[in-house]
Amino acid sequence: MKYGAQNKIMAKVKSVKTGDIMSQVKFDVSVPVEMSSVLTTDSVKELDLTAGDTVQLIIKAIHVLPVKE
Repeated sequence: MKYGAQNKIMAKVKSVKTGDIMSQVKFDVSVPVEMSSVLTTDSVKELDLTAGDTVQLIIKAIHVLPVKE
């Protein structure tokens, strides 16, 4: 199966809730991952971001694509 997503996070299926039209699948992330973000330099300066700072990452995505290998 080919897919366009570049980032891969390994996870275990935690639960499956099936409805007539849609289903909800919850995942437990099983491997620590490194994430990155591209933002404007103005934003970096406004947030005063430096190496070693602790931040909360908010993941904004339209799709999470489960791929069973």
